[in-house]
Amino acid sequence: MSAPAILWFRNDLRLKDQAALIAAAASGPVLPVYILDEESPGVRPPGGASRWWLHHSLKALDSALGARGGRLLLLRGQSAPMLERLAATTGASAIHAIRQPEPWWPAIESGIQRLALHEGSSLVPPGILRTKTGGRFRVFTPYWRQHQAHGAPPLPRPAPASLAFAAWPDDAALAGARLEDWGLLPVKPDWATGFSIHQPGEDGAQAALETFLPRLPAYDERRDFPSEPATSCLSAHLHFGEVSAATAWHAAVSDSPEAATPWVRQLVWRDFAHETLAQFPESATRPHRPEYDRMPWTDLSTQAGKALFCAWREGRTGYPLVDAGMRQLWATGWMHNRVRMVAGSFLVKHLMIDWREGERWFWDTLVDADLANNAMGWQWVMGSGVDSSPYYRIFAPLGQSSKFDAGDYIRRWVPELSALKGDAVHGPFPRGWKGYPPPIVDHGEARARALAAHAGLKG
Repeated sequence: MSAPAILWFRNDLRLKDQAALIAAAASGPVLPVYILDEESPGVRPPGGASRWWLHHSLKALDSALGARGGRLLLLRGQSAPMLERLAATTGASAIHAIRQPEPWWPAIESGIQRLALHEGSSLVPPGILRTKTGGRFRVFTPYWRQHQAHGAPPLPRPAPASLAFAAWPDDAALAGARLEDWGLLPVKPDWATGFSIHQPGEDGAQAALETFLPRLPAYDERRDFPSEPATSCLSAHLHFGEVSAATAWHAAVSDSPEAATPWVRQLVWRDFAHETLAQFPESATRPHRPEYDRMPWTDLSTQAGKALFCAWREGRTGYPLVDAGMRQLWATGWMHNRVRMVAGSFLVKHLMIDWREGERWFWDTLVDADLANNAMGWQWVMGSGVDSSPYYRIFAPLGQSSKFDAGDYIRRWVPELSALKGDAVHGPFPRGWKGYPPPIVDHGEARARALAAHAGLKG
């Protein structure tokens, strides 16, 4: 019998269009393994909402492997020494894995012998597309043009028709864990009951994609309206690799060739986030423009600062669209993208709270928390990114609410205002409204303060 091949799953929890699986299966019996690595240097452990999704995604993957006669080996600890020991114990010929965009993986991978890395996290891997002078892209529009010129991604490949699985290792240290023993799910209390609207796993990703495709023709016009189901809701599925970006791309282009472009552009923004993270590995903690480290942030060690940050997190700012988004986030682990921008802008510009505080909060509460996308989003709204919204672009929450007809969205997530008809629901409510708080800051005053702070950076 040929030597087994280890299939190392990370954020690529699928069987279809899985290059590492295809390569492993072609060389011999496969030993699928997932390692919960929260110990290797530089690793950022997943937040609470991501851990909930991870539990259910691993359960779905194990079930899919079980239907083919296999099992998913679950290990916990540092990836490199565990994989080395697993390879030595089983006599594995190779360890196959999909290359990941997070900056901690190269150092970990350097300690693993017989590691074969395959592409599959992006449409085009970071570093492939280059400017005319051979440099790396830092502006999206020329990156988008070059991406289009690069051509379509390869057609997605099906899962192998049959799989042979290797025996589990005869080593107590590699015996494998029960998923339930990892404690990824919240218990006391179970704050994730509202997450049941999501269906983690490869089947859930396919269902979400199929649900979205009929909406493609209206996507460009309606995607910014939070009261409407116009977006794909694929972000968590893409982050955990339950569907490949190439599969999503080809499904959209095949279904609606002309209408697909605005949504395909969002897939390319995801690639651009990977490209940016490759150039700026500390994107979640350091602004791309160093002068923004001199911003006079609100002091969160004071009672006043703590109260402002708490009001934002809990959706009690007195700005209905911001509050609806923050409450949707807490209840479901997800927030509409337009509202993410408005809520993020409100934190860093109305409240003058460090964008990194918001990044950490989203990291813990979003089921689709993704290092590249989350960091780029916050740097974009802050104005500190390499290609971002200018700092002086300050979203007016009331204006955004009215412009994008967020009334029904607000009535759903801010029940104190559910009885209000028409435009009245957008506010303002200077004295509050039947249990709903008045604004914690005045928009005009907050805007002037933020612009003055930004002007001070030039001195």
